[in-house]
Amino acid sequence: MISIRKSSDRGHADHGWLNTYHTFSFAGYYDPKQMGFGPLRVINEDRVQPGEGFPTHPHRDMEIVTYVLEGALAHRDSMGNSSVIRPGEVQRMTAGTGITHSEYNHSATERVHFFQIWILPEKNDLAPGYEQTFFPAEEKQGVLRLVASRDGRNGSVTIHQDVNVYAALLEDRGEVIHHIPPARSAWLQVARGSVLLNGHVLEQGDGVAVSDEELLRIVGKESSEVLLFDLA
Repeated sequence: MISIRKSSDRGHADHGWLNTYHTFSFAGYYDPKQMGFGPLRVINEDRVQPGEGFPTHPHRDMEIVTYVLEGALAHRDSMGNSSVIRPGEVQRMTAGTGITHSEYNHSATERVHFFQIWILPEKNDLAPGYEQTFFPAEEKQGVLRLVASRDGRNGSVTIHQDVNVYAALLEDRGEVIHHIPPARSAWLQVARGSVLLNGHVLEQGDGVAVSDEELLRIVGKESSEVLLFDLA
């Protein structure tokens, strides 16, 4: 079964410094029918104005993945990490027993556009952790490149949950295929451009919940970027 979550149906808030879309219930947006999909709890698409950002705030018992599309995001946390996340990089932060962190647009002139994704961990009270890895565009071109996984294989960042996260860049009519193992489901998020998923037209910002399907065929309708979550 394929259930499309249109971009325009997401929760939305424009705070001036932050223009944000929530695929699932988050902050002031609440829909009891949109509380996540399996262990996937949050997909926020954020655009932050130059020099602005999120001051220091706490988290716990969550796997937080950040994927930057444009610009640069400055990160600082209570574990002592200080970094800048740019397009092609994936950051994983395990909140575990508790952390604080801040995120700001690193640029004084350009907007930053990114996804922040929350995944429920397989158990609570994990030791806080941090990881950041760069995946070159050529590794994602026409390929579902594994960028996050439970075991960190193929150079992916490690998530404390049975989830495989893939990123792909597709040109017009470029195609990738993903086989879904039995008893697993998937979520596809269109980050940029537009694609066909098993014949369904998806535009930028659209998400799709997939269950009881054996195969996904993703075809670019133009230059596009997608994230695919393979979920237990």
